[in-house]
Amino acid sequence: MRGVLLASLRHHTRRYVAAALAVAIGVAFVVVTGMLTGATRAGLTADVGAPVAAVDHVVTIGAPRDVGRLVDAAAEDGVPALTLGYAMEPVSRDGVQLAASADIAEASLDPAMQWQQLEDGRFPTAAGEALADVNAAKSTGVAIGDVVRVGAGEAAVDVEVVGMVDSPAAFGASLYVPWEVLEGFRDTLWIESLAWGGSEELAREVAPDASVEAADDWVAARQAEISQGVDVLAVMALLFVAIALFVAVMVIANTFAILFAQRLRDFALLRCVGVTRRQLRRAVRLEALALGVVASVLGLVLGTVLGYGLVALVAQWFADMGPAAIDPLWTGAALTVGVLVTLVAAWLPTRSATRVAPLAALRPDTGVDVRSAAGRWRLAAAGVLLVGGCLALAFSVATEALPVMLVGGTATFVGVLLLGPLLVPALIRLGGRLLGAGPVRRLATGNAVRNPRRTATTAASLLVGVTLTTAVLTGLASSRTELDREMDLSHPIDATITAADDPLEADLADRVAGVEGVADVATLDGTTALIGEVEVPLAGVSARPGVVRGPNDFAPRDGVVWLPYSVIDELPAGRADRVWEDREVTVTVAGRERTLQVKPATGWGRAGLVSTSTLAALDADPQPTAVWVRAVDGADAEDLQGDLAALAGASGAGLESGYSQRAWVDLQVDILTGSVVGLLAIAIVIALVGIANTLGLSVLERTRENALLRAMGLTRTQLRRALATEGLLLSAVATVMGTALGLAFAWVGVQVLLGTVVDDADLTVPVLQVAGVAVVAALAGLAACVVPARRAARVTPAAGLALD
Repeated sequence: MRGVLLASLRHHTRRYVAAALAVAIGVAFVVVTGMLTGATRAGLTADVGAPVAAVDHVVTIGAPRDVGRLVDAAAEDGVPALTLGYAMEPVSRDGVQLAASADIAEASLDPAMQWQQLEDGRFPTAAGEALADVNAAKSTGVAIGDVVRVGAGEAAVDVEVVGMVDSPAAFGASLYVPWEVLEGFRDTLWIESLAWGGSEELAREVAPDASVEAADDWVAARQAEISQGVDVLAVMALLFVAIALFVAVMVIANTFAILFAQRLRDFALLRCVGVTRRQLRRAVRLEALALGVVASVLGLVLGTVLGYGLVALVAQWFADMGPAAIDPLWTGAALTVGVLVTLVAAWLPTRSATRVAPLAALRPDTGVDVRSAAGRWRLAAAGVLLVGGCLALAFSVATEALPVMLVGGTATFVGVLLLGPLLVPALIRLGGRLLGAGPVRRLATGNAVRNPRRTATTAASLLVGVTLTTAVLTGLASSRTELDREMDLSHPIDATITAADDPLEADLADRVAGVEGVADVATLDGTTALIGEVEVPLAGVSARPGVVRGPNDFAPRDGVVWLPYSVIDELPAGRADRVWEDREVTVTVAGRERTLQVKPATGWGRAGLVSTSTLAALDADPQPTAVWVRAVDGADAEDLQGDLAALAGASGAGLESGYSQRAWVDLQVDILTGSVVGLLAIAIVIALVGIANTLGLSVLERTRENALLRAMGLTRTQLRRALATEGLLLSAVATVMGTALGLAFAWVGVQVLLGTVVDDADLTVPVLQVAGVAVVAALAGLAACVVPARRAARVTPAAGLALD
């Protein structure tokens, strides 16, 4: 049997190429995932311990007041200490805003605690000096010697950048300032831990509510947290690996089924000369094992090459990416998975093929016959799964239960796959009739449905990819619609320029209107009011300005002020409590007090909004107080914010850019969409390999038949058209079924996932994207049959009839 095995492998090598390619792609996918995961983990965890390298303990803050006590105690006892946290503050230079919200961390004045990697300049030695991160400076343009203003209002501080540093992603910040400056940003300051160079007893005495642990233990815990986050991403990627391998199983199983059907006569002859069924089964499975090993090794090589390349590519944008390395665990797992997938896929075709009786003739499988016991069982199982799956999906929509949705979706899809040998041929016949009459169409349709089970399996591999891609694209489009609605509510104005100390210039609106990317501008007159000791600009609104997005109603009633949350947070505790509890506030304008009802809101900067009649009662001579901007859809958010920041800075006004927040959210959705579609594309590629393989093997199986048709007058062009039509019918039917299933699953997913956070969530179908997937899948199926069609057309009638 060894000789038979080797001869079979040599003789059928080319026919196994598609199956080997499917396995190799899946294995390479696993290897690339492992290398990207390892590089990400190495980069993020490399310097986690740098901030605490000079101390023995880390204090985890129990109460906000503990931070100041610990810092003061460290200064009194002369022990090193460094806060581990950040404040989120605006940063500007020469009146031009560089960042609306930058993360600001502590730069120690103690040389022992200056842990950042200095790239240029020096470390701070006084409170008025700062460090800038080199990567953050690429977008802000900050350089050594620049004087930047950190914060806003009375808390704003000017600092000089004296050094450029590179810091790890885990504890990186855009700007580092001494604690004397950082502690002034109490409203946005968040300190989680403190690197402590003193004794554990002193820390517990000063801050009884805090917890103290060894620095090494703290570093290990942070590394474990980062690794856990990376592992989550790896698991998500492995879900797509599983999808790709599932498609590969169908491609491999179909390949073996066709090959074994073509070799039934060889198997029967072997049985006649004394080979037992067990020996034949073992030889065939050894053949599958050899294929799996070779294909998996090729996948390892391919994945390793791609892994090094992708890590280097990602490192161009993500500076904290670690070096690429081969992980033995991932490599061994990929090799094992590749071999097991091949053996599992070949298991059932092997059992069917080795049941052949001696002297059996070569007969293709006729597929599922509903009159047989197997056919009735298959239909019964399909019916149960479809009914049960649909009921589970309906129940999940009613209860918004995610696990029930997953079970119902899986059951429904498996039911469709089981029904494939009946459903797919019927749809192909329908599609053939829609193509019109003619011998080529009839020949293509007849060949496509000749073996229903083979046809259904081939279509199912593409069906998986199209269904998931359509569902994901539609689900993300629906999520984007709901996000847009939420952004309209939270950021109804794309950009606002609000007066700070003095009224705005009269021509500022005209200058803003001339900025590239600005679609419309509205100027609001107002005044400056005092709420306690806090100065608040008040702007008058008589009707909804045209620059407002969404369904927001910008028309405050008389006697009511719409007060931003940020202003309420600035108020003393007593006044803020009155706002939240009584919904009232007393404002003072030009020495006159008036009590107004309060509606807390946000989305238009720091100004409070009142009706024009209320404003007239407060100030008889209002001045330009705010300029509201509507951006052109698709305008570059960074360029627009930079241009508006220059105008706002020159006018001494504040800028808030809701359009930048909207653009950032859109970018995240675009990245997620591209990533998911890219990962699913691997499964679609494997499916297209399966279509090309099925058509190619069918061409070999029908060589004599095609030669006979040629001898009877069928031209080469007609033969190529027939095979192209066959491939197009297969891919088109799979695409139509996948699109329909994907839209149905997307609707259920939107109701279950978005229904928990949004009332009356609507399904948004990205028509162009879904149509693009359908067209690409159909054309790719057509392209997959080019090589088999050319091969079949090259065989002359005489040569084809002479083949056995």
